[in-house]
Amino acid sequence: MGLTKTESFTERQNKLASVFKALAHPARVAILQVLIEKNACICGDIVEELPLSQPTVSQHLKELKSVGLIKGEIEGTSVCYCINEQTWNEVKELATTLFASYTNKTSCC
Repeated sequence: MGLTKTESFTERQNKLASVFKALAHPARVAILQVLIEKNACICGDIVEELPLSQPTVSQHLKELKSVGLIKGEIEGTSVCYCINEQTWNEVKELATTLFASYTNKTSCC
């Protein structure tokens, strides 16, 4: 297996890439939209909003949580998820900086 050489890139580049990878599935984008709309949500509530099974939703939640976009608190037998505001703001700044750095001086293609 080849090396990805992620250590050759900055921490900011690696962070943004990992978040973009997590966002590369429409179900995860939809989950984030549900969490933003409701401001907090229990996994079962998310399952009711999406055309996915509970195990599938749980797997997508795990991916979003692994990059820090969401956090969860145990409430009895359920986990209540919400946006992790600190990471959200960090990623927002990283993405804004990336997209704002482009200025079309001349058409290259």
